[in-house]
Amino acid sequence: MPGRTRDRLQFAALPFRIGANGKPQVMWITSRETRWWVIPKGWPMRGKRPWEAAAREGYQEAGLIGRFVGRRSIGIYHYEKRLPTEQFLCEVHVFLFRVKQQLEEFPEKGQRDTDWFDLNTAGLGGRGLAGRDNA
Repeated sequence: MPGRTRDRLQFAALPFRIGANGKPQVMWITSRETRWWVIPKGWPMRGKRPWEAAAREGYQEAGLIGRFVGRRSIGIYHYEKRLPTEQFLCEVHVFLFRVKQQLEEFPEKGQRDTDWFDLNTAGLGGRGLAGRDNA
């Protein structure tokens, strides 16, 4: 199975910020087709490192500007990508991304919704994202 996912590799940003109450929040965005809440992700980009590709997706899909906390993936997940003519398994490497600002205009504005959630609402159970920041 590892050979099957290597050519179906994607990179994602897990956007977070410290909210007005001093607690971390994460941003979810909606996918274009299903409107499910997801994190920004996409395919590898020639000439870009994995976290740089993830940052580009965060900008394109949600207008996010910020920086990554470290250069290592914080985790991996798999999902089934469904296209009109095929479906396949994707392996997604996730990078923790501290958001400094969200731009008013960005390439996929109007195609997606974005929102900030506290860790419990986001389904992350308060796993201490703020403690990973080395800012």
